[in-house]
Amino acid sequence: MKPKIIKGNVHSDYRGSLFYNNDFDAIKVKRIYVIENVDTQFLRGWQGHKIEQRWFSAIQGSFKIKLIQIDDWKNPTKTLSSHVFELNSKKLNILHVPSGFVSNIRSLEKKSKLLVMADYYSGEIKDEYRYKLNYFNSENN
Repeated sequence: MKPKIIKGNVHSDYRGSLFYNNDFDAIKVKRIYVIENVDTQFLRGWQGHKIEQRWFSAIQGSFKIKLIQIDDWKNPTKTLSSHVFELNSKKLNILHVPSGFVSNIRSLEKKSKLLVMADYYSGEIKDEYRYKLNYFNSENN
């Protein structure tokens, strides 16, 4: 399975705006949290999950998210290519990250907030993998 954007939208009228995503099925979500990076230079990553899947949505500001599908969790190939996505809070788009990927997340604006949804409770399984920021040296990273 590949990462994909589940498109949301916004309706605005004299009352204000309603942000919605009618195509997102939240049945698998067990927990949520929000990431706010310290500034736009900070890179959060590379970290990810062999089993867990995640969904990301920018609820304030914007983010660049790079994803790499891992081929060997103990010794991943350093030249794996990345998928690059940008999310912003103008619509309620949701990035689905299937199991098997690591992410690298950068805020593109100050005070940006990223909603993260996961399909396992914290501590339910041992499934967190981290690699140094300079581990992957592909042209796309």
